[in-house]
Amino acid sequence: MKQVTREELLAMVDRAADCATAVSDAAVDVIAYACLVAVMAQGPGAHKESEQVIADAARENGHPAEVVSSAGALVRTLRAHGYSRVAIVTPYMAPLTRMVREYIEGEGIEVLDAIALEVPDNLEVGRLDPSGLPGIARGLKREGAEAIVLSACVQMPSLAAVQAVEDELGLPVVTAATATAYEVLTSLGHAPAISGAGRLLAPA
Repeated sequence: MKQVTREELLAMVDRAADCATAVSDAAVDVIAYACLVAVMAQGPGAHKESEQVIADAARENGHPAEVVSSAGALVRTLRAHGYSRVAIVTPYMAPLTRMVREYIEGEGIEVLDAIALEVPDNLEVGRLDPSGLPGIARGLKREGAEAIVLSACVQMPSLAAVQAVEDELGLPVVTAATATAYEVLTSLGHAPAISGAGRLLAPA
Protein backbone atom coordinates (compact mmCIF):
# COMPACT_ATOMS: atom_id res chain seq x y z
CA MET A 1 0.00 0.00 0.00
CA LYS A 2 1.43 3.36 -1.06
CA GLN A 3 -1.51 5.74 -0.85
CA VAL A 4 -3.96 5.50 2.03
CA THR A 5 -7.08 5.19 -0.08
CA ARG A 6 -10.10 2.95 0.33
CA GLU A 7 -9.21 1.07 -2.86
CA GLU A 8 -5.66 0.25 -1.75
CA LEU A 9 -6.86 -0.65 1.73
CA LEU A 10 -9.40 -3.14 0.38
CA ALA A 11 -6.74 -4.67 -1.88
CA MET A 12 -4.59 -5.21 1.20
CA VAL A 13 -7.50 -6.80 3.07
CA ASP A 14 -7.83 -9.39 0.30
CA ARG A 15 -4.39 -10.75 1.28
CA ALA A 16 -5.08 -11.07 5.00
CA ALA A 17 -5.78 -14.81 4.97
CA ASP A 18 -2.62 -15.56 2.96
CA CYS A 19 -0.55 -13.48 5.37
CA ALA A 20 -2.12 -15.23 8.34
CA THR A 21 -1.25 -18.61 6.85
CA ALA A 22 2.35 -17.50 6.38
CA VAL A 23 2.91 -16.13 9.89
CA SER A 24 1.08 -19.02 11.54
CA ASP A 25 3.83 -21.31 10.26
CA ALA A 26 5.83 -19.98 13.21
CA ALA A 27 3.28 -21.54 15.61
CA VAL A 28 2.64 -18.20 17.29
CA ASP A 29 0.18 -17.76 20.13
CA VAL A 30 -1.30 -14.47 18.92
CA ILE A 31 -1.61 -12.85 15.49
CA ALA A 32 -2.17 -9.08 15.38
CA TYR A 33 -3.68 -7.48 12.29
CA ALA A 34 -2.19 -4.03 12.70
CA CYS A 35 -4.01 -1.80 10.24
CA LEU A 36 -7.03 -0.13 11.74
CA VAL A 37 -8.35 1.70 8.71
CA ALA A 38 -8.05 -1.30 6.37
CA VAL A 39 -10.53 -3.13 8.56
CA MET A 40 -12.82 -0.18 9.18
CA ALA A 41 -12.96 0.56 5.44
CA GLN A 42 -14.92 -2.69 5.02
CA GLY A 43 -17.93 -1.33 6.88
CA PRO A 44 -19.58 -1.50 10.30
CA GLY A 45 -18.44 -4.30 12.60
CA ALA A 46 -15.87 -5.54 10.08
CA HIS A 47 -13.26 -6.28 12.75
CA LYS A 48 -15.23 -9.35 13.80
CA GLU A 49 -15.19 -10.83 10.29
CA SER A 50 -11.54 -9.90 9.70
CA GLU A 51 -10.45 -11.53 12.93
CA GLN A 52 -12.42 -14.65 12.04
CA VAL A 53 -10.85 -14.84 8.56
CA ILE A 54 -7.38 -14.72 10.09
CA ALA A 55 -8.23 -17.22 12.83
CA ASP A 56 -9.70 -19.63 10.26
CA ALA A 57 -6.60 -19.38 8.05
CA ALA A 58 -4.27 -20.08 10.96
CA ARG A 59 -6.36 -23.02 12.16
CA GLU A 60 -6.61 -24.50 8.67
CA ASN A 61 -2.82 -24.25 8.48
CA GLY A 62 -2.55 -26.42 11.58
CA HIS A 63 -1.49 -23.60 13.92
CA PRO A 64 -4.51 -22.03 15.63
CA ALA A 65 -3.86 -18.71 17.33
CA GLU A 66 -5.65 -15.93 19.13
CA VAL A 67 -6.32 -12.99 16.80
CA VAL A 68 -6.33 -9.29 17.59
CA SER A 69 -7.07 -6.55 15.07
CA SER A 70 -6.18 -2.97 15.88
CA ALA A 71 -9.70 -1.91 14.85
CA GLY A 72 -11.27 -4.40 17.20
CA ALA A 73 -8.75 -3.71 19.95
CA LEU A 74 -9.44 0.01 19.90
CA VAL A 75 -13.22 -0.22 20.18
CA ARG A 76 -13.13 -3.09 22.69
CA THR A 77 -10.59 -1.28 24.87
CA LEU A 78 -12.60 1.94 24.86
CA ARG A 79 -15.77 0.07 25.79
CA ALA A 80 -14.08 -2.10 28.43
CA HIS A 81 -12.76 0.96 30.23
CA GLY A 82 -16.09 2.76 30.06
CA TYR A 83 -14.99 5.49 27.64
CA SER A 84 -18.20 6.32 25.80
CA ARG A 85 -17.18 9.82 24.60
CA VAL A 86 -13.81 10.43 22.95
CA ALA A 87 -11.91 12.87 20.76
CA ILE A 88 -9.58 11.43 18.11
CA VAL A 89 -6.58 12.28 15.95
CA THR A 90 -5.95 10.51 12.64
CA PRO A 91 -3.34 10.90 9.89
CA TYR A 92 -5.95 10.18 7.22
CA MET A 93 -7.61 12.33 4.63
CA ALA A 94 -10.95 13.79 5.71
CA PRO A 95 -13.18 11.15 4.01
CA LEU A 96 -11.33 8.25 5.67
CA THR A 97 -11.33 10.07 8.99
CA ARG A 98 -15.09 10.50 8.69
CA MET A 99 -15.39 6.76 8.00
CA VAL A 100 -13.29 5.92 11.08
CA ARG A 101 -15.42 8.27 13.17
CA GLU A 102 -18.62 6.63 11.94
CA TYR A 103 -17.22 3.16 12.59
CA ILE A 104 -16.32 4.02 16.19
CA GLU A 105 -19.72 5.61 16.71
CA GLY A 106 -21.33 2.49 15.27
CA GLU A 107 -19.75 0.63 18.18
CA GLY A 108 -21.56 2.86 20.65
CA ILE A 109 -18.76 5.36 21.34
CA GLU A 110 -19.48 9.02 20.63
CA VAL A 111 -16.70 10.91 18.84
CA LEU A 112 -16.92 14.50 20.04
CA ASP A 113 -14.20 15.78 17.72
CA ALA A 114 -11.79 14.43 15.12
CA ILE A 115 -8.67 16.06 13.72
CA ALA A 116 -7.51 14.71 10.35
CA LEU A 117 -3.86 15.40 9.53
CA GLU A 118 -4.57 14.56 5.86
CA VAL A 119 -1.35 12.72 5.00
CA PRO A 120 -2.08 10.57 1.91
CA ASP A 121 1.32 8.88 1.53
CA ASN A 122 1.65 5.77 3.71
CA LEU A 123 5.42 6.16 4.16
CA GLU A 124 4.98 9.75 5.24
CA VAL A 125 2.43 8.65 7.84
CA GLY A 126 5.16 6.53 9.43
CA ARG A 127 7.53 9.50 9.41
CA LEU A 128 5.23 11.89 11.30
CA ASP A 129 6.90 13.41 14.33
CA PRO A 130 5.10 12.44 17.56
CA SER A 131 6.47 15.54 19.27
CA GLY A 132 3.80 17.51 17.43
CA LEU A 133 0.95 15.53 18.96
CA PRO A 134 0.61 17.42 22.26
CA GLY A 135 -0.06 20.63 20.35
CA ILE A 136 -2.53 18.86 18.08
CA ALA A 137 -4.30 17.31 21.08
CA ARG A 138 -4.69 20.75 22.65
CA GLY A 139 -6.74 21.72 19.60
CA LEU A 140 -9.29 18.96 20.10
CA LYS A 141 -12.72 19.90 21.41
CA ARG A 142 -12.57 17.92 24.64
CA GLU A 143 -15.54 19.12 26.70
CA GLY A 144 -17.32 15.99 27.93
CA ALA A 145 -14.62 13.66 26.61
CA GLU A 146 -13.70 10.66 28.74
CA ALA A 147 -10.58 9.75 26.74
CA ILE A 148 -8.43 10.85 23.81
CA VAL A 149 -7.51 8.57 20.93
CA LEU A 150 -4.19 10.22 20.12
CA SER A 151 -3.53 8.14 17.02
CA ALA A 152 -6.27 6.11 15.35
CA CYS A 153 -3.56 4.48 13.21
CA VAL A 154 -0.87 1.95 14.12
CA GLN A 155 1.43 3.36 11.43
CA MET A 156 1.40 6.89 12.89
CA PRO A 157 4.04 7.26 15.64
CA SER A 158 2.53 8.37 18.93
CA LEU A 159 3.95 6.42 21.87
CA ALA A 160 6.45 9.13 22.80
CA ALA A 161 3.58 11.60 23.28
CA VAL A 162 1.02 9.44 25.11
CA GLN A 163 2.17 10.08 28.66
CA ALA A 164 2.84 13.77 28.02
CA VAL A 165 -0.67 14.32 26.67
CA GLU A 166 -2.24 12.38 29.54
CA ASP A 167 -0.30 14.42 32.08
CA GLU A 168 -1.10 17.75 30.45
CA LEU A 169 -4.78 17.26 29.61
CA GLY A 170 -5.76 15.00 32.51
CA LEU A 171 -7.57 12.48 30.32
CA PRO A 172 -6.73 8.84 29.57
CA VAL A 173 -4.94 8.52 26.24
CA VAL A 174 -5.37 5.45 24.05
CA THR A 175 -3.97 4.79 20.59
CA ALA A 176 -4.60 2.06 18.05
CA ALA A 177 -1.13 0.72 18.89
CA THR A 178 -1.47 0.78 22.68
CA ALA A 179 -4.89 -0.86 22.48
CA THR A 180 -3.44 -3.58 20.23
CA ALA A 181 -0.48 -4.10 22.56
CA TYR A 182 -2.87 -4.27 25.52
CA GLU A 183 -4.94 -7.03 23.89
CA VAL A 184 -1.86 -8.95 22.73
CA LEU A 185 -0.42 -8.91 26.25
CA THR A 186 -3.69 -9.94 27.89
CA SER A 187 -4.20 -12.67 25.27
CA LEU A 188 -0.82 -14.06 26.33
CA GLY A 189 -1.87 -13.98 29.97
CA HIS A 190 0.30 -11.00 30.92
CA ALA A 191 -0.74 -7.97 32.95
CA PRO A 192 0.56 -4.88 31.12
CA ALA A 193 3.29 -3.17 33.16
CA ILE A 194 4.87 -0.53 30.92
CA SER A 195 5.77 2.80 32.48
CA GLY A 196 5.50 6.05 30.53
CA ALA A 197 3.04 4.71 27.97
CA GLY A 198 -0.20 5.96 29.50
CA ARG A 199 -2.46 4.45 32.11
CA LEU A 200 -3.74 1.68 29.80
CA LEU A 201 -0.34 -0.04 29.83
CA ALA A 202 0.85 1.21 33.22
CA PRO A 203 1.83 -1.20 36.00
CA ALA A 204 -1.08 -2.00 38.30
